[in-house]
Amino acid sequence: QVQLVESGGGLVQAGGSLRLSCAASGRTFSSYNMGWFRQAPGKEREFVAAISWSGSYTQYVESVKGRFTISRDNAKNTVYLQMNSLKAEDTAVYYCAAKTLDSRSYDYWGQGTQVTVSS
Repeated sequence: QVQLVESGGGLVQAGGSLRLSCAASGRTFSSYNMGWFRQAPGKEREFVAAISWSGSYTQYVESVKGRFTISRDNAKNTVYLQMNSLKAEDTAVYYCAAKTLDSRSYDYWGQGTQVTVSS
C-alpha cells in the first residue's frame, strides 16, 4: 500500500504559478505510475496529468498542455505538478493518485489540496 499527502495549494492571481507536491509513504514508490486529478465545485473529477514509474512518459489533459508540468523524484518519494500561467478555470481541489504497474485504474488517492485562482 501507499499513502499520499498533497501540499502546495493556495490562492494565486491569474497568470501566477504554484507547485503542488505529493509525498508518498513506503519504499516502493518507483513501482507506481502517478497522476494528478482535479475537481471543481459542481463538476466531476477530471484527469490532469500522469507520469510513468520511471518518469520517462508523461500525459496531460489538453487544457493544461504547455502550462503544467508533472515530474517525480523517486529518491524523495514525491511527485510534483508545476502549474504556470494559471487561469480562473484551474480553480479546483487537486488530488494525487497512484496505481500499480499492472492496474487499469488508480488504486490510491490523497486527501486533496485546494487551488484557487483569482481573476
